Amino acid sequence: MNINIKRFNKQNHENQITSTFSISKTNLLQALTEIKNTSDASLTFRCGCKSGVCGSCAVRVNGVEVLACKTVLIENDLIEPLKNREVIKDLVVDVSHETLLIKNSNAFLKDNSELEISQNDVKLIDTQSNCILCNACYSSCPVYEVNKEFLGPFALTRALRYANDKKVLDNAAIIDSIQDKGIWDCTLCSACTFVCPQGIDPKADILQLQNISVQKGYENPNFSNFNSGMDFGMQDMGFDPNAGF
Repeated sequence: MNINIKRFNKQNHENQITSTFSISKTNLLQALTEIKNTSDASLTFRCGCKSGVCGSCAVRVNGVEVLACKTVLIENDLIEPLKNREVIKDLVVDVSHETLLIKNSNAFLKDNSELEISQNDVKLIDTQSNCILCNACYSSCPVYEVNKEFLGPFALTRALRYANDKKVLDNAAIIDSIQDKGIWDCTLCSACTFVCPQGIDPKADILQLQNISVQKGYENPNFSNFNSGMDFGMQDMGFDPNAGF
């Protein structure tokens, strides 16, 4: 079986090229390891647990974000690095943005509340806690593609996780921090939901955050210039309600 891999070397400023390799393994991560061990030792990729837990082996196959360790190959598949990231070499991209996004969204525990935590409270944040930081959602996000200041799916899902966490004494700072370049910038296209290997639905999480924000008095800034009353009266339509029939 043959597969094609997009290659790039930042250090040598080489342009991206496509290399074709013959492989015997059908699992993508195993195939990449086979290529590195037997065909081209310079092939560079990232992996960790090899069991779909760490998220570090995320790449694109035929334009779709996947975990290499969980992907079965077919003839002539095209393997590429994640989008919307600076490529360091071959299939390895810079993911250092994560710390900044978490900081900007205030999505972490600061002051603990003294409330008793039940199993139902744990279940409320369980799904959002399962993010493995694979960055597939950012690679697929059309908003992040054009605006790198957009908080994005992972940071917003994490914001919901802490906004709903009863251990958080006050979630006001979290909700306030996601208004600008956050929940209202999302197009709700579901691309992030489609590629998440953990079954997280960032679109639904963002919708929840929008509802929470409205309940706390925030408004969608996209509607600020929209006059729901259309700002005209019946006379503007050629009808005078006082003229009779």
